[in-house]
Amino acid sequence: MHVLVVYCHPHEASFTAAVRDEVTACLEQTGAETRLVDLYAEAFQPVLGKVEWSAYEDTGSRSDDILRHAELLKWCDTLIFVYPTWWYGHPAILKGWMERILLPGVAFEMPDGGDIRPMLRNVRRLGVFTTCGASRWLTFVVGAPGRKTILRGIGLLCHSRVRKTFVAHYRMDSSTDESRKRHLARVRKAVDKLTSSSGAGR
Repeated sequence: MHVLVVYCHPHEASFTAAVRDEVTACLEQTGAETRLVDLYAEAFQPVLGKVEWSAYEDTGSRSDDILRHAELLKWCDTLIFVYPTWWYGHPAILKGWMERILLPGVAFEMPDGGDIRPMLRNVRRLGVFTTCGASRWLTFVVGAPGRKTILRGIGLLCHSRVRKTFVAHYRMDSSTDESRKRHLARVRKAVDKLTSSSGAGR
């Protein structure tokens, strides 16, 4: 199993970092080969600038940082995101990663007409582990755009029978030691289920 974990939080002492550690520890126990992309640690540039935008479809003009991340996407069969939900969506640096890395020739093929054609068919497992300041109910009312972008949007680019999981700690701002412990237990269960051999490819 080849797992790419895309991690995003500016503070190393955050609870999101604890979730990351739980995810990677569980993956290590399965014997998976795991590679971690820490967007803040590597000071990933999230802005899709004018020059890059102008060459959006030119697969031969991409910078080394884009090519490195693109190769990781082609390498993995399991893609996991660990991040805090801010304003019901992704931190800007993670959204920028999607805009700069999920490109034509990497994640999809541009259509001559109709819809894009998926190119991440190698990804058979897709996971999201996040924290939300809002309640589950309020997140549902707003529409949970962050969840939908990854599980539906990116999910459509993956294997046709991709397995998915989404685990969130809601009301994070009023969390307790006990609620965080319970959440980490849910994270362990979700990683175990996502990576289990039974039902692989579903």
